[in-house]
Amino acid sequence: MIRNCLLGFPLLALLAACTGSDPATDTPAVQTRAEREAPQHMISAPHPLAAAAGRDILRQGGSAVDAAIAAKLVLGLVEAPETGIGGGGFMLLHEAQSGQTRFYDGRETAPQAAGADRFRWPGMNKPFIVAMAGSDSIGVPGLLALMAKAHAEHGQLPWASLFAPAIELAEQGIAMPPRLQQQINQDWSLRLFADTRQYFRRQAAEEAPRLHNPELAVTLRQLADEGTDSFYHGAIGEQFLQRVHDARWGRGDMQLSDLHDYAAIERPPVCGAYRQWTLCGPPPPSSGGITVLQILGILEHFPLPDLSADDTQAWHLIAEASRLAFADREYYVGDPDFVEVPLTDLLDRDYLAQRANLIDPQQAKDDVVPGVAGIAAELPEAELPAPEPEHGTSHLSVVDSAGNLVAFTGSNEIPFGSRMLSQGFVINSQLTDFNFNPRLSDREHPNAVAGGKRPRSSMSPFVVYDADGEPIMVIGSRGGSRIIGYVVKSLIATLDWEMELAEALALPNMVERRRGIELEADTWLADHAEALQALGHRVRLEPMTSGVHAIQRIDTGWRGAADPRLDGIVLGD
Repeated sequence: MIRNCLLGFPLLALLAACTGSDPATDTPAVQTRAEREAPQHMISAPHPLAAAAGRDILRQGGSAVDAAIAAKLVLGLVEAPETGIGGGGFMLLHEAQSGQTRFYDGRETAPQAAGADRFRWPGMNKPFIVAMAGSDSIGVPGLLALMAKAHAEHGQLPWASLFAPAIELAEQGIAMPPRLQQQINQDWSLRLFADTRQYFRRQAAEEAPRLHNPELAVTLRQLADEGTDSFYHGAIGEQFLQRVHDARWGRGDMQLSDLHDYAAIERPPVCGAYRQWTLCGPPPPSSGGITVLQILGILEHFPLPDLSADDTQAWHLIAEASRLAFADREYYVGDPDFVEVPLTDLLDRDYLAQRANLIDPQQAKDDVVPGVAGIAAELPEAELPAPEPEHGTSHLSVVDSAGNLVAFTGSNEIPFGSRMLSQGFVINSQLTDFNFNPRLSDREHPNAVAGGKRPRSSMSPFVVYDADGEPIMVIGSRGGSRIIGYVVKSLIATLDWEMELAEALALPNMVERRRGIELEADTWLADHAEALQALGHRVRLEPMTSGVHAIQRIDTGWRGAADPRLDGIVLGD
């Protein structure tokens, strides 16, 4: 077992000795259940090198926050298209000593100069590819501020020590991860931009492709030594801003003051009941917490535990509940520092019962509208725009020996972000998560662009509690706005259908985002397409690369699982 290897070796040598192969080139073998269990601490992450970094921090007595930071910094190298210090994220923490759930918001912010029509041309929205690759898409990065705040309050090991694994890997280089090489080869847009040509495409084109980033190592070493002030108030931030201003399409309006003013925020998590469990997740500006809880709160009125994963009606019910919740999401959710989000009313049990009564178990509803939050099942006059795309992200889950749990999701928005790099890291394109059209019928859209505002997200890190208030699961996923569906599927599979965690994560994906049902192509669930169409659904078969990583309490400690669609692994002691 990998977790039985000795301590004291450098990270690369340790992994090679444990696996007998190069973990960066070989897809990890499927882990046995025993290999995914541990009595003390555990991490589930989307790449073996990130999992190893987190596990080594846990072995040194580090907290779940420490391990999550170290693993995330490694993911900034091996999953650079998805996440890194040039982006943002959310962290959910169950604090064992106090029994409290804490939430840290490191979402990017728009520059103060940003206006509502940022992504509009006269009479129309900008094409997404144009908006994404311009400097207007770049938000003030928040991941570093989030990590620094969480570490200051919950870290056990020195800040600098958490950077050591990522620095070593970036300096020495590793064999190019196969998934990253595939992403590079399949993304034609990388050829159009100097940064992505020189870093990603050049390295992927080598005879024996290697991922080597000494520039990132220098940046990380400076951050380790000087702290985040070197970014938000120092030379790293100044150089980052210069790169933003040198963007190929547009100079950009971000200023040093935007960096100086950035702050990660601790917000109360959003919690709700589902049958005998309580689930806590992210509040706005993420829509993930509200939408997941609404879907489950609606489904509570149907006998899902009596159905099965192979029952078309189960997927029909999940799809209809998702459509209703996504309608409310579109109508109500934005940055709570700018718009009033009726959290309590949206999660009111009577209101969700009214929404559930709209579902016909035998027929899909022709159209869905938002409800009058907390009051009425439908707001008939409401007009909703077509859903806009969200992409990317990376998730990991950790539990430490003290019983603290962390769910940590980070994102650059679309993979490869703005197609720009600064000092070795990818620069985000997160502002494209704002609605391009700032109007929603006769009012401003709650997710319209504004200076200093955080764009709405779908990231859904969650902790699940049993009837006694004890944490029994930590979970989250990658996947843009599909994250919500991925997390809901995994929760229903484990809680209602009592599947073993790895089986639940491997279950084929289905999502409904007010765009028709999407079924994961080339899976047995695709065989249900015809039956779902007969119920009135529009159905498409799509490749769906979820990235759910979760850990669940068992009698002897913990059992984890990593989404088999990625290269992830579970490590623990």
